[in-house]
Amino acid sequence: MILVTGGTGLLGAHLLVELAQSDTQSIRAIYRSECKKETVRSLFNYYIPDNPDHSFNKIEWVKADILNLPELQNAMQGVSQIYHCAALVSFYKPDFQTLLKINREGTANVVNIALNMEACKLCYVSSTAAIGGADGEHISETSKWKNTPTTSGYSISKYSAEKEVWRGIEEGLNAVIVNPCVILGAGNWNDSSLTIFKTLEKGVRFYPPGSNAIVDARDVSEIMVKLMNSDSSAERYLCIGSNQSFKDLMAGIAKQMGVSIPKRPVKRYLVEVARILLGVLAFFTSKQPAITTETANSLFGNKSYDASKVEKTLNFKFRALPEVVENGIRGRQV
Repeated sequence: MILVTGGTGLLGAHLLVELAQSDTQSIRAIYRSECKKETVRSLFNYYIPDNPDHSFNKIEWVKADILNLPELQNAMQGVSQIYHCAALVSFYKPDFQTLLKINREGTANVVNIALNMEACKLCYVSSTAAIGGADGEHISETSKWKNTPTTSGYSISKYSAEKEVWRGIEEGLNAVIVNPCVILGAGNWNDSSLTIFKTLEKGVRFYPPGSNAIVDARDVSEIMVKLMNSDSSAERYLCIGSNQSFKDLMAGIAKQMGVSIPKRPVKRYLVEVARILLGVLAFFTSKQPAITTETANSLFGNKSYDASKVEKTLNFKFRALPEVVENGIRGRQV
């Protein structure tokens, strides 16, 4: 039996599609909302149009919270593989304690239960946010993580969660860690990183001058399954499809969508003015601001990552950016 936590998220849902197309083991997935389960079904309809229900019905859905130990123990009963995808992503400072609770404590709960299970292997989905490295450096799995005044609360929470997995490994847990960058895939353009499609669809004139990395959700899913079915253990792997400037990324998406390409770099002071104004608006509307200090920092940073370890280990080739973008556009869900 395979267990997937966070099965209704962007990566978790793609992982379920990958797993369901194999007849090797039964699949169990944790969910918290019925409507989120239907978004996963939509993804199956998109990727497996010939017979989506046959594959979707392979999943045993269990309603559980990774912070609720009895529910989590019930969900993990009898499993031999655990894909821990559940996490909170937020760059809003007031969410810091919630980030620590869900990402670090929730991961600790999964690790502690797994340690008491026989012949169980864990794949933990971390993030490039938990990898060290400075701007301009070609960052790898061995880069040193540092907590600086500009380190995001999300980064701290994912690094702390990773330490829980390494602690489990020291205590005998069979586990691997994957560190994906910004993930794109088919799905709802109102969710997570897919909002970039919706933003560009509306038309924008400016692009951030920074850079980051992009990866296809299908590639990360395939890598996770390959690692879990290999002898690899006590290792972490960066999952990087391509390093991209925001200028080239946004131009590539806009071109495929047939909308205007952003042609002017945005100035930092304009982003700061927008951040302050949106922060005031958020205060009065009790909503999270669209731009925070942490997201502004990421727009002007220049990150570049090295994916050679996983490429060599699995003889893996990542999808090129045009294919990643085309799938994200074609696989749009409402």
